[in-house]
Amino acid sequence: MHFGLTDEQRMIIDTTRAFVEAELYPHEAAVERTGHLPMEVIREVQAKAIAAGLYAANMPEEVGGAGLDTLTWLLYERELGRANYALHWTCVARPSNILLAGNAEQRERYLYPCIKGEKWDCLAMTEPGAGSDLRGMTASARRDGGDWVLNGTKHFISHIDIADFAIVFMASGEEDTPRGKKKLITAFFVDKGTPGFHVRDGYRNVSHRGYSNGVLAFDNCRIPDAQVLGEVHKGFEVANAWLGATRLQVAATCLGRADRALGHAVQYAAEREQFGQTIGKFQGVSFKLADMAMELKAAELLTWDAAWRFDAGCVTEADMSMAKLKASEVLAMVADEAIQIHGGMGLMEDLPLERIWRDARVERIWEGTSEIQRHIISRQLLRAVGG
Repeated sequence: MHFGLTDEQRMIIDTTRAFVEAELYPHEAAVERTGHLPMEVIREVQAKAIAAGLYAANMPEEVGGAGLDTLTWLLYERELGRANYALHWTCVARPSNILLAGNAEQRERYLYPCIKGEKWDCLAMTEPGAGSDLRGMTASARRDGGDWVLNGTKHFISHIDIADFAIVFMASGEEDTPRGKKKLITAFFVDKGTPGFHVRDGYRNVSHRGYSNGVLAFDNCRIPDAQVLGEVHKGFEVANAWLGATRLQVAATCLGRADRALGHAVQYAAEREQFGQTIGKFQGVSFKLADMAMELKAAELLTWDAAWRFDAGCVTEADMSMAKLKASEVLAMVADEAIQIHGGMGLMEDLPLERIWRDARVERIWEGTSEIQRHIISRQLLRAVGG
């Protein structure tokens, strides 16, 4: 693994950071204050992101994306991650890679409009009673002639308010295994406005203001067989093949926010004076900065290593889990310590620290809780010795 960055990578970092600071930061205060991201702001910033070549940059060149390798893509994600989540995720959208699993007709209908900024997608897996146990989902799909009939509920579905369609995972059957019956899962494209598909307001969230969630209710929602994504009963295979790097994406955006918080802490420690000297000279503060920098570096190395392994074809689930786990927990630690260094001012809305601190909490839950990541890591260790 080569630790140096190429000229192209440095250019992408510089370009993305400049865009974030010029086009996203100015809107943060309003989004945080209102909890709402107006469509006129979305369209304005989206147009600038498209013109700058930053929109849908996660996609391959052959479908209109930037064709970034995984490491370069994550360096780009880290810079976007510095800003309010709703702003960077919506205005500089990165359509889900699972759209690449669609056939030619599905790509024309769903993938290309998302890359062009004409549509937004969302993923619907989580259910009120299932959580991380996706095999425990109860929302179902049954065949009826040449159609499928969907019933059930999904919740915590991010940005469904602006999404034009959802990629929905449903229990579509069962199979016998040595451990008993196991549910089979199928993925479907479901357009907003389809009869029987209802979108309801979700929950008020302490993290990521302006980035909404919703509840999806399916009541005998009928869709044609042509809207199956991938193969019938192979929903998990589709997800595993195309969503593998989402944990690394979460890790990278965590790194961006942690780096922003550390930057504020270092600057404040170098300027704030108490008892006749800058507070950075006090060991109680300087040691905090040292620990923050060290932990952030460790999280970065785990993430970049997993990215390199992903492109080399030798990444493991544990590699990605370690990166996501470390980055999300380091973000929480850095945000908390940055506030401590600032004292009371750290909790004021004048600085982004209280937002970064609030936003950090969800990162240890979504895309697999910290406990799930530890389970994945330990399972790989034990399997190696027959445990």
